[in-house]
Amino acid sequence: MTQSWKISVVVVAVAGVVSTPLIWLLDSPDAGQLVGASVQAAVGIAALVWALFQQPSAGQAPGPADSAAETGTAEATNGGGASSGVRRPGGTGGGSATAERTGDATADGTSSRASTGVDYS
Repeated sequence: MTQSWKISVVVVAVAGVVSTPLIWLLDSPDAGQLVGASVQAAVGIAALVWALFQQPSAGQAPGPADSAAETGTAEATNGGGASSGVRRPGGTGGGSATAERTGDATADGTSSRASTGVDYS
């Protein structure tokens, strides 16, 4: 189940559960209305519990899977940056990131930086 479907089901279920007491507050219910409201609440609660326990579908990753393997040499000079792996500024991205057998990365000069693996800076 995708995250958007899960959110939709939770919102509808909560709306169903919350609207049930309105029947009792707005009108004195007869037996049929009381049964209908009880069924509505039970279905809403069941849908809410079901949605909360759903896992992502098989093959559906929580984000992109970035990888770098057997990369070449990267060199940074005069304040530049070089990466022979995966770069995710600020830790962005929700999927996996792997770097294997990456090339050499060298940095020369003030404020230069180099990375051969997964760079979150």
